[in-house]
Amino acid sequence: MHRRRFLRSAGATALALPAHAALASALARADAGAAVASAPATRAPFASPPPLAPIRASSDRIVALTVCLRPFRPQGPRIEAERVGRRTLIHCYGHGGSGWSLSWGSAARVLALARATGESRLAVVGCGAIGLTCALAAQRAGLRVRIYARELLPDAPSARATGVWSPASRICTSEHATPAFERDWQAMTRASFRSYQSLLGVPGAPVAWRDGYVLSDLPFDAPRAAHDDGEPEYPSLESRLVPDLGPRSTPVADGAHPFPVAHVRRYTQMVFNIAAYSRLLMDEFRLAGGEVVLHEFADAREFARLRERTVVNAAGHGARVLVGDASLVPVRGQIARLVPQPEVDYGLTWLGHNLAVVSRGDGLLVQAQAPGDYGSGDTAPDRAASEAAVARLASLYA
Repeated sequence: MHRRRFLRSAGATALALPAHAALASALARADAGAAVASAPATRAPFASPPPLAPIRASSDRIVALTVCLRPFRPQGPRIEAERVGRRTLIHCYGHGGSGWSLSWGSAARVLALARATGESRLAVVGCGAIGLTCALAAQRAGLRVRIYARELLPDAPSARATGVWSPASRICTSEHATPAFERDWQAMTRASFRSYQSLLGVPGAPVAWRDGYVLSDLPFDAPRAAHDDGEPEYPSLESRLVPDLGPRSTPVADGAHPFPVAHVRRYTQMVFNIAAYSRLLMDEFRLAGGEVVLHEFADAREFARLRERTVVNAAGHGARVLVGDASLVPVRGQIARLVPQPEVDYGLTWLGHNLAVVSRGDGLLVQAQAPGDYGSGDTAPDRAASEAAVARLASLYA
C-alpha cells in the first residue's frame, strides 16, 4: 500500500467510527456504572481474543522476491471502445494498484461495450487480473472468448501483487478526480465488492477477510513529516464515497496488544489469496470452453490478423508500447515472501517505518517502498532492500 495513500485513508477512515458504533460507545460510557451494577453475577465474560502468533522474521525465511510494475495513468483507467478498420478495439488498462480490486467492475463496463458491437466472439489480449476477469464476464454472458497472452497466471505480472482490497490505490491524480470519474469509480468499486463477497467460503479461500494492525510511534492525528518520493497527489476516495464497504478501524488499548509501539489500531481488510484465486478463474474459463493462445504482440497492427472482430486490450503496462499510450507510468513494487505461517492470520502496517505485511496462504508478504519507485521500469529485485524491511519487522518481535 502506498504511504501517502495510507496516511490519508488511515487518517480519515481509520480514525472515524460508524455512527451506530459511536452512538453505542456514548451510551455505554453514560450508563457504564448502571450496566455493571445490574449485570447478573452468574454471567460469564466473553472470551478474550487469543494471543497473536509472532512472525518469524528473518532474512533466511525469504523464499521469493518479486517485482511488478503497476500500470498507472494520471487520468485514471482507460475503458473505452474505438473503431479500428473493421474491428472494435475495447481498451481496459491503467488501473494502477487497484487492478484486482476493480477487476469485476471494469469487466462489467467492458461487457457492455462488447455487447454493443453485436459480435458473439471476443478476443482478450492479456491474462492478468483485468484480462482474465473480462474474459470470464463475457463468457458468463454467452460470448465465445479466446485469450491471447504472452504469459498466463500465475506467471503474469498480476500474480506479483499483494492482493488486498485497495480500489483507490494509484487510481488517478487528485486533479483528475472529477465528479464523472468519481461516479464511474464508485460504480466499479461497488460492483467488484459484490462479486468478491460471493467468493467467500469457497474451498481454497480465494477471498477472505483478515484483521490487521496499524502501528504508530506518534498519535494518529499528529502531523507527520512529508516525504518527497516524487509521486503525485492521489485523491481520498474510499472514505468519502464507499465508507460502508467494510468495518472501520478501532483503537487497541495498551496491554491488549503485544507490539512495542505507543499507538495501535485494528482494522479488517479483504485479502485475495492470488495463487488459489487465479487458479479458480483459469479453471472456470477453460472448463467453460475458453481458449488460450500464447502469443506476444509487437504492436496493435497484429490485431488485424485475429479471427475475432472485437478485441479487448487488457495489456496492463504493456499497452504503453502496444498502443503507444505514453501516459502510462510504471510504478515499481517489490515484495519479499516469507515461509507461510498458518497461525499468523493478521496483517501489519508500521507508519513512519516504511513497512507493510500481508498474511496470505502462500506466505507472509513484506512490502516497502523505495525512493524512485514512481516512474521506474526496473524489474530487477533488490534483496538488500527487502532484508532491511524484514529486519524492521523482526524488531517488533525482539
